[in-house]
Amino acid sequence: MNSNNNSSRRRQEGKTSKPLSRKSSPKKKVKKEANNKVVPQNATSTGIRLNKYIANSGVCSRREADTYIEHGSVKVNGKLITEMGYKVQPDDIVQFDGTSITPEQKRYILLNKPKNYITTMDDDRGRKTVMDLVANASKERIYPVGRLDRNTTGLLLFTNDGDLAKKLTHPKHNVRKLYHASLDRKLDLKDLEKLRGEVIIEGRKVFIDAISYVEGQPKTEIGIEIHSGRNRIVRKIFEHVGYKVNKLDRVIFAELTKRNLPRGRWRPLTNQEVSNLQMMK
Repeated sequence: MNSNNNSSRRRQEGKTSKPLSRKSSPKKKVKKEANNKVVPQNATSTGIRLNKYIANSGVCSRREADTYIEHGSVKVNGKLITEMGYKVQPDDIVQFDGTSITPEQKRYILLNKPKNYITTMDDDRGRKTVMDLVANASKERIYPVGRLDRNTTGLLLFTNDGDLAKKLTHPKHNVRKLYHASLDRKLDLKDLEKLRGEVIIEGRKVFIDAISYVEGQPKTEIGIEIHSGRNRIVRKIFEHVGYKVNKLDRVIFAELTKRNLPRGRWRPLTNQEVSNLQMMK
């Protein structure tokens, strides 16, 4: 009798219990936020950071983009984004102040700069700028990498690739710059020797990678290689030992040369040249 009751109880329990293998996991709750904002993404999501996407679209710098994002100027797929680090996916539609934007194609333009042009985007005094010389080089907004002063000629690179521009101007990358300087008088050998290695200019160290007389030229013609990007630094180096630079021409920049590039003309970089620059450490 007891055996039958126990069997009946076990059959009844079997009807109400669920097998462990079919146990369902709790559903993930999606948090709905006010103001139509999107939920923060998983940190491992793929895509391009929103501030970089905006900067690549030519709207503003990446740092400025962070401010615009924070203040609610950006939507992705109609959703307001204020999350720093949000990543845009390939099929996303990004709007800045209500206008759809897309990343620009990267452009790389090399100019052989002539005298009497200043290295700036525009000038309120009406002077000629290097932008006048590359006005037709690209429909994208490009800007100079570093600078050459008004009377210095030679190689100047323009791009809308902010990451590469930052690399080429940061001192830690030791980007090669070779100049041909024409002095007001012959450079004495003892003064040339003073300029080998490290010198102090305006209280700061400057390392001169190489310096020599230009072969086959008078001793007023000097080749000097540096990686410093300080303003007018080559002129100041020679002034340091009592010489004035009458002419200064940058003949190599980051392994790019002036070969087949007349003064005042520009050309796009080749794919191989772009790859070489991007692979620089």
